[in-house]
Formats: sequence, C-alpha cells, structure tokens
Amino acid sequence: MAYVTITTWELADGSDWDTNLRNVREHRLPALIAMGATKVTVIRTSDRTSAAISEWPDERTRDDAMHLVEEVRGKIHAVDGFRMTGEM
Repeated sequence: MAYVTITTWELADGSDWDTNLRNVREHRLPALIAMGATKVTVIRTSDRTSAAISEWPDERTRDDAMHLVEEVRGKIHAVDGFRMTGEM
C-alpha cells in the first residue's frame, strides 16, 4: 500500500512566488524523489500558500525518508522563503 505526506507552506511576505517555486522544483522535489518518493505534487492554494503531496511506495520508505526530511525542513525558510504551516 502506498503512503502519502501532505504539507502546507506559506511564502514569506514580499518574496517572489515564481523564483521561490523554481528553487523548490529544482532542488527540493528531486531530493524527495531521491529519498524514495514516487511522485511529488505542489499545488498553489492562494497568493502565498501551497500544499505539497509526496507519494511513497510503502510505509518504511516514507518513515526512513522522514528523518532526512526533518533535517532539511529547518533550512527551507532561510533558503527558499517558505515556512511550513501544517503536516498530515
């Protein structure tokens, strides 16, 4: 059975959406795929917010990747301008 993670993000006020999203697509999404995600989708939900849906082939792959993901999340705001606002 596949597993998913859903995170919601807010872009810092005054930041350029297109530039920041390009950085996410070029760096963050390929990193998730390299950790074992089978698909990652980013959906814009407002002028400054988005949701990221990561699909994983199984629970173990997702859980193993989450340890690495946690390390990166703390750096994302400073690098990409996004702040995580929720997770499912």
